[in-house]
Amino acid sequence: MEAVLGHLRGAIESGTYAIGDKLPSEAELCRTLEVSRPVLREALRALQTMGLTVSRTGKGTFVVATAVEDPTFGDYAASDLLEVRRHVEIPVAGYAALRRTPENLDHLAHLLERMERETDTTAWVAMDTLFHLAVAESAQNPVFRRVIEEIRDALARQSAFLTELAGRREQSNREHRAILEALIDGSESDAVDAMSHHLDRVETTLTDIVRNTRTGHPTESRPGAIPAGRSPSLHQ
Repeated sequence: MEAVLGHLRGAIESGTYAIGDKLPSEAELCRTLEVSRPVLREALRALQTMGLTVSRTGKGTFVVATAVEDPTFGDYAASDLLEVRRHVEIPVAGYAALRRTPENLDHLAHLLERMERETDTTAWVAMDTLFHLAVAESAQNPVFRRVIEEIRDALARQSAFLTELAGRREQSNREHRAILEALIDGSESDAVDAMSHHLDRVETTLTDIVRNTRTGHPTESRPGAIPAGRSPSLHQ
């Protein structure tokens, strides 16, 4: 999927497809890129998340920008989402360290154990959002929980995006483990630091994806990647 996304993104950013152009049909892209429809659809969803394309029901996928600026996850731009997360989830982690109950810790530990064993991205993403919701619940303030509920869909979309494009799952598990250990220790400062580090890594990974301007660098060495310079019917 990364190779397909990189190829299509490169074609858009290089001007092969200009703003307003319609991408070839899914059937044609699958044939020329030699990939399955599920893989292609993941790449097309990622292009839309990046703000490069828009899908119009019954008409197809159209280019709306030639450079990635601020990905959108559901109803929220990535920059807006991260700003709110920093102002909410970091202090929430501190409160959770001071107020968590044994039941809260058991629930978080069970969730994290399942996440560390999970290999399916969709299932892992669902548990990722549950973990953050459970941290908010541990702060014993229903308003915090309501805020995380409001952005839960966006969190899931962001998590899937970063996991699929940057393989964030294992690193995120380690970051979640550090958060949980701080809550178990009842250390407000450690919990704040652990959540801050987690969100820093989310921002860094997202920035790296946005700055990756052409296909090739992260995908050329991967088996099955579309080699730089190979130009299917996209360039005809």
